[in-house]
Amino acid sequence: MLKRFAPKSLFGRTILIVVLPIFLMQSIVTWVFFNRHWEEVTATLAKSTASDVGFLTEQWLERDSQDEQVSLLTKAREDLEITMTYVPTASIPEEDQRSFFNALNRVLDRELDWSLDRPYWYNTTGFDNEVEIRVQLDDGYLRYRVDRSRVVARNGHFFVMWLIGATGLLGYIALIFLRNQVRSITRLAAAADAFGRGEDVSDFKPSGAREVRQAGHAFIAMRARIKRFLEQRTEMLAGVSHDLKTPLTRLKLHLALDPDMPGADKMKSDLGEMERLLEDYLTFARGEAEDLREKVDLEVLADELGQNAARLGRTLKADVEPGLSLIAQKSQLSRAISNLVTNGFKFADEVRFTAARKGETIEIAVDDDGPGIPEEEREAAVKAFSRLDIARNSNISGSGLGLAIVRDIARAHGGALRLESSDLGGLRAVIALPAPTKS
Repeated sequence: MLKRFAPKSLFGRTILIVVLPIFLMQSIVTWVFFNRHWEEVTATLAKSTASDVGFLTEQWLERDSQDEQVSLLTKAREDLEITMTYVPTASIPEEDQRSFFNALNRVLDRELDWSLDRPYWYNTTGFDNEVEIRVQLDDGYLRYRVDRSRVVARNGHFFVMWLIGATGLLGYIALIFLRNQVRSITRLAAAADAFGRGEDVSDFKPSGAREVRQAGHAFIAMRARIKRFLEQRTEMLAGVSHDLKTPLTRLKLHLALDPDMPGADKMKSDLGEMERLLEDYLTFARGEAEDLREKVDLEVLADELGQNAARLGRTLKADVEPGLSLIAQKSQLSRAISNLVTNGFKFADEVRFTAARKGETIEIAVDDDGPGIPEEEREAAVKAFSRLDIARNSNISGSGLGLAIVRDIARAHGGALRLESSDLGGLRAVIALPAPTKS
């Protein structure tokens, strides 16, 4: 349940780990301050004020002459700093004007109940700097106005503001350090993602905490091992290809010297097929080529594919979004699309090439009206050396690497290959590649 609301990023979770304890600590400190220290100080002040009000009320009731009462009012103002006023033939209000601080109301009620045996009323919200207390008499009421600092502890909000400010400052400093620590992890993730797309990440340097640097160095070592493995595989297949081409060349030479040999035409065809198979194996072994990435205009690429098809006596229909381009290894991308187009012409009469941008992805699709590939066999179709039944006849042969090469080239560019059903009735092969960032 809590996972649904928890932050998904490392930075967000780290902030939660830091901020939540600070917030809880601040809440506890504030609660302790207001319920212990602030209430105790307020109780002491309110008790003193309530005691003065009770004393002045008793003195007023004991004095009958007007001169004595005026003298009491003067002494209250000068000695006790309480403005005391007598309001004859009037009654106090029925409801108090209470503060929203329950602790203040509770303290005043307790202390005034103890100091007075008469009805009273107080107002803690009607004045900014004063608190008014009224005590009911038989012929009117006494009104007392006391400076607010004598009743309520006034330094509480300063403490809270200081606490919030200090917490905010420390939290901000912590966030800066956290962002720097998380940045090294995001750089490592970005480098790993770029390497997975076949990009050069030789400028990556581990940084951050010791554990993050260890992960960075492990990534560099892994990258070196993978590149070394790819180089060894390419060299091995290149050597095998070279060794096999030598006897093939001798056989072709013998056929050229004796063209009237029985079955010579069939042998030439078989030798040509063997050379094509070797080239397919070598292309698959190379995997990610070392070509530099450049801007590839897909409209120009579509024209080149159309011209190649025309030389073979076929027509390639093309529909490319105007101005569409991407950053890629041109020779590799061209090989992948040509592979799809060639496969389409092997099994179909109509082949269509389309390219369009969809959000953050550029989709390059090749459709045909051939027999297609059943959905349950599409996953196997892109595996290396996989040859479906449709290709196992005497007229159509292959190495079983065509779609595997296309898939590897798409992955090397950070994309993927999808096989779908085409609206033409046959197969739809889609190469989905990351679109370049719009400037």
